[in-house]
Amino acid sequence: MRTNRIRRAKDRALGIVGLLAGCLILFPVFYGVMGAFKSPAEFIAYPPTVFSKSFGYFKNFETVFTQVPMLRYFLNSLIVAGMSTAVRLALAVLAAYAFVFYRFRGRKLLFFLLLGTMMIPADTLTITNYQTVSHLRLLDTYLGMGIVFFVGASQMFMLRQHFMAAPTSVREAALLDGCGDGRFILSILVPMSGPLLTTLFLQSFITVWNAYLWPLLVTNGNDMRTVQVGVTMLTTIEGTNYETVLAGATVAMLPAIALFLIMRRYLSRAMSGGALIT
Repeated sequence: MRTNRIRRAKDRALGIVGLLAGCLILFPVFYGVMGAFKSPAEFIAYPPTVFSKSFGYFKNFETVFTQVPMLRYFLNSLIVAGMSTAVRLALAVLAAYAFVFYRFRGRKLLFFLLLGTMMIPADTLTITNYQTVSHLRLLDTYLGMGIVFFVGASQMFMLRQHFMAAPTSVREAALLDGCGDGRFILSILVPMSGPLLTTLFLQSFITVWNAYLWPLLVTNGNDMRTVQVGVTMLTTIEGTNYETVLAGATVAMLPAIALFLIMRRYLSRAMSGGALIT
């Protein structure tokens, strides 16, 4: 009985600590959203306030869409993020399938080399990638912006570990019934991996959506900018209107939040099944 009380007390303490940590992490985001509804006078008022006096001040959001072509930037980010995520997951599924169900020489060495690429900082490849994209004449194109995101070692690793749970006898039985590799992947492995694929899709989409440096480097035309670059263009020569920038950042977060809310059910299944990524 005493052990149960101690355990419940520990659980409550951990819950309180987790709640406080969550509030601490989310407070900057919350403060930024509240700042997007403030007038310039409210934003520079002292002492500073968290909440806006009136949430009817929408001029900051109007400026976001009038000062820069934000809708165009949204479309560019949506195309790049959607294309990159789809290609990345497709290649990850095929690579993971080959590592699990095919037996070929050098398979383990190739897999360890693939894992080794996860330890290479992406910024170290920026110059080389830019030179390659420039030589291929892919500057100011959607393909040039998304090509560096087409391959993800972490997605291949997660899917490979997940596919290893599938019995090889299932694939052998499917092959005997005339089910080829492509049909086996689409009919059996992909439905079986739905929660994990949803998690990887969400992670990849948000990663590409929030990319800033690479889209900035490979785009010169104003019409090809992405939403994250567009937020930085809300500053003017006279100075930075922080409330407008916060409004732009708030608008830029909406697609990721909406996607998370739509897929939260599958995400919960993936977490309960151990499909976590870092």
